[in-house]
Amino acid sequence: MGETIKISYSEAVAELNTILQELENSDQVNMDTIGSSVKRAAFLMEICRKQLHEMEEELRKIVENL
Repeated sequence: MGETIKISYSEAVAELNTILQELENSDQVNMDTIGSSVKRAAFLMEICRKQLHEMEEELRKIVENL
């Protein structure tokens, strides 16, 4: 998923929630789409991890300078 558009943390979390709801609420699991949904969710989770790590580093630097 070579996504070049910057996705915010909030957007990624919202999309993850949408994917989760779709998977939980579907009566039948479509094997063709479940794979792409799980791949997209993994991609979004990685975005969230990176952004959380960046924020942690930024906050650590701010606190160090207090």
